[in-house]
Amino acid sequence: MSTITFVGIGAIGVPMARLLVGAGHDVTGVDPFEAARQRAEAAGVSAVASFAEAAPAELVIVMVATPAQLDELVGQAGDRAAGQSWVIMSTVGPDAVRAAAERLAAVGARVVDAPVTGGVARATTGELLVFASGRPELLASVTPALAVLGTVRAVGDRIGDGQAIKVVNQHLCSVHIVAAAEALNLAESLGLDSAEVLELIGGGAAGSWMLGDRGPRMLLDADVPVTSTVNIFVKDSGLVADAAAGSGADVPLLLHARQRFVDAAAAGLGLHDDSRVIEGYRRG
Repeated sequence: MSTITFVGIGAIGVPMARLLVGAGHDVTGVDPFEAARQRAEAAGVSAVASFAEAAPAELVIVMVATPAQLDELVGQAGDRAAGQSWVIMSTVGPDAVRAAAERLAAVGARVVDAPVTGGVARATTGELLVFASGRPELLASVTPALAVLGTVRAVGDRIGDGQAIKVVNQHLCSVHIVAAAEALNLAESLGLDSAEVLELIGGGAAGSWMLGDRGPRMLLDADVPVTSTVNIFVKDSGLVADAAAGSGADVPLLLHARQRFVDAAAAGLGLHDDSRVIEGYRRG
């Protein structure tokens, strides 16, 4: 059993925190939004509004949304982080996690870089894939808790390598979501039954995980339940674009997909499910 402060109890954070509670860990969720805290409490996870309000814990798991939120959290923690192990599971990019790790190390905290993939569905079932980088002995000490959330893959001892792999992952996710939207809109434009097309091609060579997951939601109206927002992919595709620019990689497909998410957000769909990127095609 560990005492855990879980920062960021949004759509994906709540099921993760709930699994940790179910495994016997003493978990306190942290989120500034009252609605998020209420959802956490309803799921059996006690929650407070700020890091300062959480009781001292051995382990801090971070699932904030953006690099700026991570930076703010580290600043709020200050010396309270001394002696703690921090596992940064957010998608924030290599530069942000390295900067956070340096600041946390300066006050005596230890850091594992461990972003996840799998979305809300796999967070709920404990089937996330965790890309974990950091010192082997530290990773070994936090793996029992992380294993409750999914499969932990050690990807090296350099902080930032986990985030770098997640950047590649989000490149493909961004492109695949937009490709699914474009293809289903093409089916509609050809006068086909897009639901039938999705069923026919989804299990073949043209299928992808994103087509199978987002495709059915793309066929619904704009009020489809939100599991990951358009704004999340504006952020994530931006991290990919920044990483590519910094390394000199050519990513024209990613840049096209990113523009589709940016346009959807500009059209007022930022807080809608990311499957609504299809609206840009339907509206011309």
